[in-house]
Amino acid sequence: MAADHSRERAAAAGGITLALVAFAGFPLGDAVIKSMAGDWPAPAVAALRFTIGALALAVILFMREGRRGFQVNRPWLHMARGFALFVGTISFFSAIYIMPLADAVAISFINPILTALFSGWFLKENMPPRTWVATIIAFCGVLIMLRPNVAAFGWVAILPLISAFAMSTMLILNRMVSTQRSIFAAQFYIAFWAAIFLITATVIGHWLVPVMAVPGTPDWDVVLRCLLVALTATGCHFLLFMATMRTTAAAIAPIVYIQLLIATAISVFVFGDPIDQTAMLGGLLIIFSGLLLWRSARRANTVLEA
Repeated sequence: MAADHSRERAAAAGGITLALVAFAGFPLGDAVIKSMAGDWPAPAVAALRFTIGALALAVILFMREGRRGFQVNRPWLHMARGFALFVGTISFFSAIYIMPLADAVAISFINPILTALFSGWFLKENMPPRTWVATIIAFCGVLIMLRPNVAAFGWVAILPLISAFAMSTMLILNRMVSTQRSIFAAQFYIAFWAAIFLITATVIGHWLVPVMAVPGTPDWDVVLRCLLVALTATGCHFLLFMATMRTTAAAIAPIVYIQLLIATAISVFVFGDPIDQTAMLGGLLIIFSGLLLWRSARRANTVLEA
């Protein structure tokens, strides 16, 4: 009995360690994207990143499931998932191009709150009072964070908020297709459609929007950095999958906020962005609302299991 308990604790500790490494890796990929500001437009970078991802997933899907893996039901729903990812990606990439990385990451943490709201509205899931409290606190945090950023960068500072809305929509759509196909098929189709929309936006932006004009064929270092981001994101998601096999999602959820600490350190020490105390206060409110939502969900799951 004691040996089994010891193994469970060791597995849980290993899961938490894997989650820490995974969540720490996501801001590193964001920093690589931000480093390309001025080298290539954000839509073009995003298009290249997801094209690489879609090609890699297509190879994996074919090797595992053959031609049958590419047959899906309700293709329009997968297209909608890709469009939501397209909006979320292009908004977030554009945001980290123009504003401090820490602020963009902090505002994007409103994603769980929005997902909880959308689940109640569109999937008719129960919305406990604590979720509404967490939502109000989170939006107060967002307003506080946007105040100095809008003053400094203009209304383009709401781009990470647009990204959070798009990503929450994508999560709801993901749940609608969660029982249809394998995870590899679902991941391929969302990356495929996101790449199609991003390539289209890149071409249109090149001809119609001067700041989105593609200067030419990307240098080898741009391609290498996009490949690095694709590999980093894939690796981090794989580590998270392994972590959930070793411990509970409730134990992993609060670790997500390590991203803000690392993003802040990168923002300050790598890109030289100043720390705005008002913005940091808003970020703390968003984190508090997320922890409140996590605690509420954990308590509900405990009661359900009992």
